[in-house]
Amino acid sequence: MSKSELIYGIHAVEATLENNPERIIEVYALKGRQDERMLPIIQGLQRLGVSVQFMQRKALDDKTDGGQHQGIIARVKAAPVLNEGDLDDILKANDGSAFLLILDGVTDPHNLGACLRSADAAGVHAVVVPKDKSASLTPTVRKVACGAAESIPLIQVTNLARTLRELKEAGVWLYGAAGEATQTLYETKLTGPVGLVMGAEGAGLRRLTREHCDELISLPMAGSVSSLNVSVATGICLFEVVRQRAGYQAK
Repeated sequence: MSKSELIYGIHAVEATLENNPERIIEVYALKGRQDERMLPIIQGLQRLGVSVQFMQRKALDDKTDGGQHQGIIARVKAAPVLNEGDLDDILKANDGSAFLLILDGVTDPHNLGACLRSADAAGVHAVVVPKDKSASLTPTVRKVACGAAESIPLIQVTNLARTLRELKEAGVWLYGAAGEATQTLYETKLTGPVGLVMGAEGAGLRRLTREHCDELISLPMAGSVSSLNVSVATGICLFEVVRQRAGYQAK
């Protein structure tokens, strides 16, 4: 019997319905909630013949251990884990224009979910994380990602340093965010195949990761705080890449 997992939250369930409806096994929904956000999802599920069980809030809370389910939970077939082979396919499909986000040890599921959401909005082709010492696609990550976890590939690699070497050999230029870097984000050319490398909460980039970056960049900080949350910094950096790539392509 294939493994299953729970996803919850309106955006996460809606994104699965739109992108991977074949994964949905059954759905549990809040009894009595038939508003404009919920009703189209329920109707779409029922058109597909998916069983929808209506439950009281306490029963839904118990299924998610108190997670913020927004009145809907889906039991789905477990998603396949993407690896180095899938990353190679993505590079080939985007030859000369790859746009990657590499997260070095981001363990907080809320930060990973927020990074996935920003990456999806910025048009990133894949997010790369190490298998160990990193958050994975938990229901919390999917909920925070607001559907992005169902549309953007998350690649889990065994050896991040080796993957970075291979990305460089494939022509991807790696930019690592580091607070002590003397060159700022806005002074850096970010066109062509780009891999943005962001460090873990608090610790930043590991030594080996830092050594494999082609350039280290920083965000100019004018206030009293010394750093930003990794998901906030990631969003800022990603959209500077978007701005530069759009300007470059328009010439």
